[in-house]
Amino acid sequence: MKKFWALFFFFWPLVAIYVCWIARDRNWWFPGEAMTEMGERIEGLFYLILGIVTVVFIGTQAALGYVLWKGATNAEDRKAVFSHGSHSLELIWTIVPSFVLVFIALYQMDVWAEYRVQTFYPEETKSGSVAELMARQFEWRIRYPAPGQKMTDEPSADDLYWVNELHVPTGRPVKINLRTQDVQHAFFAPQLRLKQDAVAGLIIPVWFEIPEAGEYDIVCAELCGWGHYKMRAKIVAESESSLAAYMEKLRQDQNEDGFKAEEGSDE
Repeated sequence: MKKFWALFFFFWPLVAIYVCWIARDRNWWFPGEAMTEMGERIEGLFYLILGIVTVVFIGTQAALGYVLWKGATNAEDRKAVFSHGSHSLELIWTIVPSFVLVFIALYQMDVWAEYRVQTFYPEETKSGSVAELMARQFEWRIRYPAPGQKMTDEPSADDLYWVNELHVPTGRPVKINLRTQDVQHAFFAPQLRLKQDAVAGLIIPVWFEIPEAGEYDIVCAELCGWGHYKMRAKIVAESESSLAAYMEKLRQDQNEDGFKAEEGSDE
């Protein structure tokens, strides 16, 4: 029975190696390839951390299995090695993780600065936001400025609204303002590898660039209440001309009062 537990802990590192070997080809980590350049860089950080965690897991499990195996196969009269309170071991498992964490922190600074720090945003995004995304239980409310107008922090009389469908242009960086009306939510676009919490009282800018037209998922990645599971939306990336046509139709639909003058009427 003693050898069984040693083999048990040897088994899991082999499973970890196998899973990590086949996971990427089967899209177990992410839903397909990253659709943006920034998404690829963020994905690279995830895989770096995954690699480090995998190595640490395999190493610790293998060491535990080795210790159990030695304990199971040593003669009963053989004296055990007592290592508790070893200053050398304490230094090793304190310094090594510290260096790993510092390495990760320094390695990711460029990516996160470009993604999170506004002074590093692309120049195209500094002229203003294309929309406001208001998270609320349990939907995403989108506010656009009227055609020809700029987005303001507070709603204007001619702003345009829609729900759960954010339209943006392709081929250039765009910025949105992320807000929440009630509890904390989290904007997560998995195909873009973008995630940002929406915090009450804050207007948080989020930028991205989608090179190809198409539809991309938006989900809430923060448990926000009983309807959290259905808080889904989509990003519709389209050409500038298609976006302009959509905005004009949205403006007409929103301003439609339902009144139609009769033929021959002077009204």
